[in-house]
Amino acid sequence: MLGFLRRFLAPRWQHPDAQVRRLAASRLDPAHPEQHQALEALCLDANAGVRQVALERIDAIEILLTLHGRHPEQAEILQRLVILLSGQSGGLDLAQRLRIVEGLDDRELLARVALEGDNQQLRLAAVARLKEEEDLIAQACDNGIAAVRHAAAVRVTSEAGLQRLVQQARRDRQVMRQARERLSRLRNDAASLAAARAQREELLVKLETHARAPWEPLYAGRFRHLVREWDTLADLPEEDQERRYQDACLHCRKAISDHEAREHAIAETDRRREQAAEAREALLVALEESLASLPRGDRLTGQDIASLRSQKVLLANRWQALSDLHVTDQALRERYDAVLADYDRVLDAWERLETHTDEIKQALKEKDLERLQAAVAACRWPDTLPPTPLLARAWQIQVGRGQAREEDIEVRLERFAEDLAQLETLLDRGAFKGASRLHQSLKHRSDSLPTASLRRHQATLKRLGARLAELRDWRGFVAGPKREQLCRAIEELASDTDITDAELDRRHRQLVRDWKGLGDAAASRELSEQFRSASDRIHERLASWRERQASERTRNLEARTVLCDQLDALLEAPSSEADPDALRRIRDQAREEWRHHSPVPRDQAQAIGRRFGRILSALQSLIDQRAQEVADAKRQLIDEAQALLEKSLPPDARAEHAKTLQQRWRELGRAPRGEEQTLWREFRAVCDQIFAMREAQRDDRAQRARQRLEEMQALIDRLDAWQPAHHTDAQMLEQAIDQAAALEPLPSGRRTEGMRRRWSGIVRTRRERLARLAVVEEVQRWQACRLLLDSHLAADARCLEENVCEEVTLDRELDLPEDMRSAHEQRNAARQNPPTQEEVGERLARLRVHLSLLAMGRVSQHDEPLRLAIQVERLNEGLGRELSRAEEVRIVLRNLLATGPVSPGQWQREVGEFDALLTRLTRLPPP
Repeated sequence: MLGFLRRFLAPRWQHPDAQVRRLAASRLDPAHPEQHQALEALCLDANAGVRQVALERIDAIEILLTLHGRHPEQAEILQRLVILLSGQSGGLDLAQRLRIVEGLDDRELLARVALEGDNQQLRLAAVARLKEEEDLIAQACDNGIAAVRHAAAVRVTSEAGLQRLVQQARRDRQVMRQARERLSRLRNDAASLAAARAQREELLVKLETHARAPWEPLYAGRFRHLVREWDTLADLPEEDQERRYQDACLHCRKAISDHEAREHAIAETDRRREQAAEAREALLVALEESLASLPRGDRLTGQDIASLRSQKVLLANRWQALSDLHVTDQALRERYDAVLADYDRVLDAWERLETHTDEIKQALKEKDLERLQAAVAACRWPDTLPPTPLLARAWQIQVGRGQAREEDIEVRLERFAEDLAQLETLLDRGAFKGASRLHQSLKHRSDSLPTASLRRHQATLKRLGARLAELRDWRGFVAGPKREQLCRAIEELASDTDITDAELDRRHRQLVRDWKGLGDAAASRELSEQFRSASDRIHERLASWRERQASERTRNLEARTVLCDQLDALLEAPSSEADPDALRRIRDQAREEWRHHSPVPRDQAQAIGRRFGRILSALQSLIDQRAQEVADAKRQLIDEAQALLEKSLPPDARAEHAKTLQQRWRELGRAPRGEEQTLWREFRAVCDQIFAMREAQRDDRAQRARQRLEEMQALIDRLDAWQPAHHTDAQMLEQAIDQAAALEPLPSGRRTEGMRRRWSGIVRTRRERLARLAVVEEVQRWQACRLLLDSHLAADARCLEENVCEEVTLDRELDLPEDMRSAHEQRNAARQNPPTQEEVGERLARLRVHLSLLAMGRVSQHDEPLRLAIQVERLNEGLGRELSRAEEVRIVLRNLLATGPVSPGQWQREVGEFDALLTRLTRLPPP
């Protein structure tokens, strides 16, 4: 009961019966809010008829859009929106509909509005809101308004979309043509882009290969050339290509910087070697001067020998330290050996004298001349050295020896004056040690010279002695605080427990050198004891470290010995394929390993150092020999390049030969340092001339190519402006085609492709126009035969109606071709033995269909078999030579003249179609 009441009292639009709800929906008023809500509810009803009626009552676009957004599957809502927006109903003005469409995003709704809109502007607005290329293609192909089709087609940009437009846009040939042109441009652009990308990839591969290549003189220049080529490319590189380019450039720049660093290191090594040579030279000069000054003195004392020993120790230590770092020059080594030999002779003589000193003194004391003479003779004192005071006394006692050794007083005075001048020079320079030694020698010699002869030099000697005392006092004044500072520094160093043993030894040695450098200036027993005590504590502290250093020196000595053995084995049997660069690397590596295995025991350092120096000298000689061989080979390459420059070869072939020579140059290695750059400049100058000739040829070729392009452009423009007026103008077209063929080959590029496409289009258009002109001329010649045809038609009518068969005679003024005369005779003959009217009708129909095919006219359905048969015949006849359209038109018109007799009824049925087809054939294409 309650359900019945509920159904009875419920609104009719909620009735269970769909028919009742549909009637209720048709009576609801959309202006009433409650009824409007009922209509909205009925728009979503389960019954399609109810939904359709409810939607027809609603004209509010906003409500329908809301409903469509919530329920996009309801096709009736979409259809109602399309009807309202397209203007089919609803009464909405165009401005309001445009505003609504411009805010839509629904793909299907926009496509329907673009297809069914009642206004072009509305359709364009809908197409403008479409985003999917699929929808744009559908609009470009199926829309009924050309402007909308074109607007949609313009927005299709992908290759697949343009391909679909070319295939599907049959309705609009302009859309098809534009799509075909854009597709061609897109493909050409893609091909150009692919070619540019391939060119960039090829250049990138070259750059990466160059980055992995070893260093050679052309390395930096080739890298700069590749970078310039990369920068000249017009297209932008891809991200991966740009990353690879930057990596390759980084490797190349690293190789260049490493080479420059090596060159700088070599230059720095040479500079240090020169400095070491200068230091060795200075040490040798000092010892040589000391040895040379010994014969100039009157007496040789123990102080002179002690000074000479200290100089020799300093020279040996410094010489060994420099030899560990740099190889000694052969001349310096010979001088060093000579100085050491002189030093050894002096020391040997001194040691022999010291051995017999006691015996000489005892003989002098006992005045035993025989024993004295034997002891002096055993000393074997060299004549080049001045005697010691003891030896001088012994010589004075030996009368014969003394008379033989007496010197001339004038010579001794002259030497004394020279040494006074030397003493003043030393004092001016502040050389205290040398000046003190020379002053002491002068004082000793002054005692042995006559007082009267020496009187003029006494004042100078006294003055210089005063200057020497002043210099000694000044050194003491300066050296006193310095000695105290050195004592404090060595005490602090002995108490420092945080410092490493190596640093402790280095600083201790430096302090000892500084202390010894002060000599006897401001020397005192207390300070000397204090310094020596601190130094002894440091020595005790470094005892274990020095033991380790000694073992390390032994290991280093063994390693240096092994290195020398290896180098000796290399020098005994050098490889014939080893180039100078490989030998240089061996030399540099040997030097590095030699420096690494340092220090060595001092007693063996000189011997192993001399051996290593001799080995390096021999290795350098081998390097110089091989480098000279390389220099000779490179001079031969320069001669080959010069000969190649003088040969009469094409520049490209000459450049390829030059590249081969450059490759051989890189494989040879380096010539001696002084000659490498000179040879390279000569070789590069010749190669530059060769490549300049190739570039000049390429520039000339490019200029000729540009000239051909300009001539081709002018020819295209001239042919484009020319329009043939007669069929005989075909000769001008053929001449233009021959001129274009003579300009080939044109340089590749987008401009050339565009010019070729334009040229092909112009030639095709002019050929078509010439073909149409030929057809027009044939039709015009046929018009001249119309009077003859009319005469034949009249004769045919009389023959068929009155059975009077008469011949039609030609007018003398009518100039007919031979084939037309033959057709005229066939027509006259046909009236004498006329075929049936059915056969004549079939012939006329066949000629009409054939002419329709030539005029691109339509063929009716019942003429379709004739069309197929005529096409098959045309294909068979065209196997030998394809007939032109003008020739086929001439054949059709000839056969038309020869066909008869034709009744007036038959002619009336066909003449209209024949005239229409001939009129169509006389229409020329637009210029």
